[in-house]
Amino acid sequence: MRAARIFIEESKELGVFDKIRQVRVDLYGSLAATGIGHGTDTAILLGLEGETPEGVDTDTIKSRVDVIKETKSLTLGSNKISFDPKTNIVFHKESLPQHPNGMRLSTYDAEGDLLSVNEFYSIGGGFVVNEKTRVADNVYYKDARVDHALDPSSVDVSEIHFLNGKSKPQSKKGRPVSPSSPARTAQNFVRAALPFHNAASLLDICEKEKLSIAQVVYKNELQWRSSEEIKKRLLGIWDVMNKSIENGINSTETYLPGLLKVKRRSPALYKQLMANVGQQNGQPVPNLAKSPVLSALSVFAIAVQEENAAMRRVVTAPTNGAAGVVPSVLKCYLTFFSPPNRSLIDQEREYLLTAAAIGMLYKRGASISAAEGCQGEIGVATSMSAAGICAILGGTPQQVENAAEIGMEHSLGLTCDPVNGAVLIPCIERNAIGSVKAVTSAQLALNGDGSHKVSLDNVIETMRQTGLEMSHKYKETSLGGLAINVPVC
Repeated sequence: MRAARIFIEESKELGVFDKIRQVRVDLYGSLAATGIGHGTDTAILLGLEGETPEGVDTDTIKSRVDVIKETKSLTLGSNKISFDPKTNIVFHKESLPQHPNGMRLSTYDAEGDLLSVNEFYSIGGGFVVNEKTRVADNVYYKDARVDHALDPSSVDVSEIHFLNGKSKPQSKKGRPVSPSSPARTAQNFVRAALPFHNAASLLDICEKEKLSIAQVVYKNELQWRSSEEIKKRLLGIWDVMNKSIENGINSTETYLPGLLKVKRRSPALYKQLMANVGQQNGQPVPNLAKSPVLSALSVFAIAVQEENAAMRRVVTAPTNGAAGVVPSVLKCYLTFFSPPNRSLIDQEREYLLTAAAIGMLYKRGASISAAEGCQGEIGVATSMSAAGICAILGGTPQQVENAAEIGMEHSLGLTCDPVNGAVLIPCIERNAIGSVKAVTSAQLALNGDGSHKVSLDNVIETMRQTGLEMSHKYKETSLGGLAINVPVC
């Protein structure tokens, strides 16, 4: 959705938008292999019509897509153009060179002449890049409009650096000017106050500056936006996460969309959880299977993933397929363990900022995409959550790094083999397992002193190598594993 919206906005900036009469979408590699099951085609249709992940009315998605399919037309601004998803969206088995999750968007005028074309890659985390952007860095398109990628009022242009190492001319508003688009700012970034490139350098900064991991990330974020804006955005992220849990456990739907006829379970599981909590009245848990903590972690994670499967709004953390782990661990902590004398807001911020730091390390050193197997989704989410919960439980930076390492070490080699390409089986339950594993990882780290044989940097590099050597059948293509051994109906 984000890539399609950006492409349309760029067409406006190039002055060709009003001439568009045809649009062609080409999906490649794993993005094509699981595109239907993942709802990729639906997201692109909405993006072309100007929607954003943050703003789309999720209750209208199905009806809007049905109209597009029935009328074989798209609405671009005030223009309605011919568009048949069956022929205008083309799925290719082969991958584009830079990344397995590739797409090419093209527009044509009334005579069929090409107006504009661009290639984008979905690399996880809600990020999309084009062929000119290095995958190894941490600033990508995360806004529906590329000219909003940086707020010029908060940027000292003397501190702007570019991925290719070359200087670029500045616009009157202080924004860099790109030959391809006067508003393109995705390929530049403001220098971080405390830059780190791996876990070792992050821990070194924490030691030298006497800061927590969350504080390092916070100081870096201040280079882009004010303290109030950071607080607002973090609270906004948690609000969406929390709502996805609440919406999931309160859903009245019986089945999730798709041919698999998977039932929603979180509403019933939540009722069982509340009944067990009420019966215990502070007494020891009589049955491990009824432990409120284990049950809550699973219920909250499943609730989010059921919302994702139903194309409702979730927070990509680090992917939609793994979006249940980070919120479920924090929700469980806030529900059962948050001290009354500690600010909820402060705990939420510390958790999210710490988790974000770990996510950055994976995105830079390996991947946050199932194109490298589910280790890049659930594995990274588990690692991020383990670090976050370890931090708010009082862990040192060394213990937090240890928790993150444990979370991934025991997720290495995890395959991505969704049945029928849908984010249902095994994805929903895998989020529950990841949540429990995250808490266990933090527990092990907190019971130690932070010293350990395997470093987070070691495990990130191992994950990268494992992903490269893993068969493509187990990397979000639905060509192996459960995807070929579980009948669809």
